[in-house]
Amino acid sequence: MAESKTAKKKYHWGTGRRKTAIARVRLADGTGKIVVNDRPLDHYFTEEKDRSAVIAPLNATEMRNRLDVFVNVHGGGFTGQAGAICQGVARALKEMFGPAAPGAADDAGGGMAKKLRDSGYLTRDGRMKERKKYGRKGARKSFQFSKR
Repeated sequence: MAESKTAKKKYHWGTGRRKTAIARVRLADGTGKIVVNDRPLDHYFTEEKDRSAVIAPLNATEMRNRLDVFVNVHGGGFTGQAGAICQGVARALKEMFGPAAPGAADDAGGGMAKKLRDSGYLTRDGRMKERKKYGRKGARKSFQFSKR
């Protein structure tokens, strides 16, 4: 059997969640290209805070120009999607540079997981929208009460 001339890229996967947004993130060695839903990062996120949230784990680990990031994200709004991508990138980085063996030391990847954990990128923000209650206008708001 003949081997293919182009070497297959090795991807590392990470899943991030924030509010109702879910992001599936793939990392590969490359030049720093970031693609979100088949669009460049600058075209997908118009707000600077959302763009900086996406690249924050890469900047914290000094991997901004060494890895290509490919993201599929759905659900929620732009800020929730940016938070989900941030967590997904951090999880993929942890998987990429984490310990190879199950019993290996935690700082095998140069303390990458510890750096991400201390910065708060691996922690899931559990705040969700509260459900509407029956007999009320929303989750907490009620109709005006009349005594007589």
